[in-house]
Amino acid sequence: MSDLLRAPAEIKYAEELDWLESIDDNPKPFSWRLSPKMVRLFILGSERSDGLDREIPQKWFGDRSFVERSIVTLASDRGLLLIGDPGTGKSWLAELLAAAICRDSTLVVQGTAGTTEDHIKYSWNVSMVIAKGQSRESMIPSPIMTAMETGAIGRFEELTRSTSDVQDALISILSEKYISVPELDSDNGDNIVFAKPGFSIIATANSRDRGVNDLSSALKRRFNFVRVPVVGNKRSEAEIVRFRTEELLRRHRIELDVPPTLLDVLLQSFADLRASAAAAASDDEKLESALSTAEQIGVLEDAILHSNFFGERALTARTLASSLVGSLARREPEDLAILNKYLHGVVEPRSKEVGGSWPEFLEGGRDAIAALS
Repeated sequence: MSDLLRAPAEIKYAEELDWLESIDDNPKPFSWRLSPKMVRLFILGSERSDGLDREIPQKWFGDRSFVERSIVTLASDRGLLLIGDPGTGKSWLAELLAAAICRDSTLVVQGTAGTTEDHIKYSWNVSMVIAKGQSRESMIPSPIMTAMETGAIGRFEELTRSTSDVQDALISILSEKYISVPELDSDNGDNIVFAKPGFSIIATANSRDRGVNDLSSALKRRFNFVRVPVVGNKRSEAEIVRFRTEELLRRHRIELDVPPTLLDVLLQSFADLRASAAAAASDDEKLESALSTAEQIGVLEDAILHSNFFGERALTARTLASSLVGSLARREPEDLAILNKYLHGVVEPRSKEVGGSWPEFLEGGRDAIAALS
């Protein structure tokens, strides 16, 4: 499916999922396409002890207990809420879970201030209603209703971004497992849509969104919470960045060398900036960026594309520094002042003591700040 800008996981890994399904003789809950063991293996990758004829690559990097708890929650038909800081891979984990369980990760509702109850229940095809009246044929089911009717996994992104009315509409869906359609005739049973076995909801929420639209205690009781922490292990974060970088190069069909030393510079820079943010006395002394792994990958993507199109088809420390400043300096002059302080207080001494790529990184960062100031 090379003609897709971004293929969903069930298409991207279709051949792999087909193979896993063909060898899977473990018990499966409901109408799951893969057993819980195979779902875990698909997400976390295979090991030698699994005794498989082929290697299954790891797709999500994190504590296996988070994945196992998520799978167990969905097998119990309870709702699953993945909560954590931005960029911790919550949405990617939700997509992988849905792809492995029901081979459809696209039944998604995006929570915003403009999300309405219709987005999680149903709406109407106005022209068909005018021509033939209200009926099941003229009803437009939401992704959540479609998941209920097919026994699949529905996803709700950024749950706390939606209003309390929308959140409350989920309570009856998670509790009663049906949606009432009062506009339709009750005589033939068309006025109720029941969920089939296998239906569940995976929701995500950013821990930084507390206070936006807090979840009610009633809705919280319908979810099992899995808190996904920021990747603190430098080795694990390096694996994530390397994995996504390889994907990026393949997708853009770019042949460009990414030196391991520059990956180390990027990882260390983010570690330094996170430590500075943790020690800051006020929000004014912190970058607006969450400094997540996802933003780290964004900085690297920007640098790679710039090097490929406008550079010498080789990633340099200067380009990496320019991309870091350009991506993280969102408030002016506050963020620029913080980055400038970091360059002078941390990078400059390190470039003198360690050398390597750091002097060029320092020079590129200074030039980028000067250009934006």
